[in-house]
Amino acid sequence: MAKRLVFHVGGYDPITPSASPQRRFVREIERFQRTWSVEAIVDDLRDSADQSRWNVTTTGPNWQVETDYHLVRWDDVIDRFSRRSIASRIPLGLLAFLEFVSAGTLWRYLQSNWRYAFFFLYPFVMFGVLTAAAVLIGVLAFRITSSIPVAIGGGLFGFAAVLAGPWRWLNLGNLFDDWIFSREYIRRGNSEIEQRLDRLAAELVNAANNSAADEILVIGHSLGAVLAVDLLDRALKLDPALGRDKIPVTFLSVGSSILKIGLHPKAIRFRTTVERVAKSRAIFWGDYQALVDPLNFYKSRPMGDMGLSIENEATVRVVKLSRMLDHEIYQRIRFNFFRLHCQFVSGNDRRTSYDYFMLTCGPVSAKSQTLAPDGALSMIGDDGACIVGARPAENTLLTSPGAAA
Repeated sequence: MAKRLVFHVGGYDPITPSASPQRRFVREIERFQRTWSVEAIVDDLRDSADQSRWNVTTTGPNWQVETDYHLVRWDDVIDRFSRRSIASRIPLGLLAFLEFVSAGTLWRYLQSNWRYAFFFLYPFVMFGVLTAAAVLIGVLAFRITSSIPVAIGGGLFGFAAVLAGPWRWLNLGNLFDDWIFSREYIRRGNSEIEQRLDRLAAELVNAANNSAADEILVIGHSLGAVLAVDLLDRALKLDPALGRDKIPVTFLSVGSSILKIGLHPKAIRFRTTVERVAKSRAIFWGDYQALVDPLNFYKSRPMGDMGLSIENEATVRVVKLSRMLDHEIYQRIRFNFFRLHCQFVSGNDRRTSYDYFMLTCGPVSAKSQTLAPDGALSMIGDDGACIVGARPAENTLLTSPGAAA
């Protein structure tokens, strides 16, 4: 039986902790089973402050893989940001907006990917429009009554209605918090996250030297890709030979927000971190991007866009989310940008070159899937079996076909 160790770092998603992520994982892996004609068993959740863990056993006609899945937790940090008062979140969010604009980061977003620039602008423009509507209510109240107190009351009522309704409906609070966190991360980091990453880095290094895994996969989605880079850098400081001598280490950034942080002029510390990880030849880095997802940087070159050496550039793969889903489902969610963004970590209805569960739980190494133009498509048969000789490289499969228990 082949074994894989996965550390997954999710994005800035205020998901309920503990059992909810595993329930979502189980739901989505059922789609993976139908699509690839395989079987999967997910065992009980083991939860701690730093991570949620479970084991996945996936089986095909001539292979079996056991995945030790670690979901890195930082929902508690996200929750603390959301618990701040509106009176502090709004000015801090506007401060973050002004800093990203004045530092020239917005311009860099426009140069790298204009869609992401619009994603950056969206919460602040919407808040401006809603605030203007509240002011207009006050102006209309004054014109009708000629009373300044009534006008002020009308404006305050309009603003309170904005906070009670559109602020929540449009998820402006979470989007403001996202940018507040990003600004703080760039300027001074986050001590709680850093301590957690230190502990996880030590665990990763210990596993790389002592576990029975055939592959270690660190995968970061959205803003989680930033923290995944940080995790790997801390692991490399503990063991500069990480991935070189024993278990191969693969890093995948999917729907990544690395450039969200890396394009800010003051993110010197982070760019240095990225450079150290990229220079580690023993760690393979693959970066998956999609056009229709405005929350990632489509057709970007992470290292080059940050002004770093392209000699160590990530292997970039552009994928089409529309090909992963049934037509009816895609048409239903195509304008739900957060849902599209989450397809990077969801089950597919169709076989394509990118499949999150094939990368994390399948019999083909994540590195080989990323290097192959068609991913695992030509390596897995219609019945879910590994196709012998589909790829000439010996390290294509985690285990040889026929080794299923």
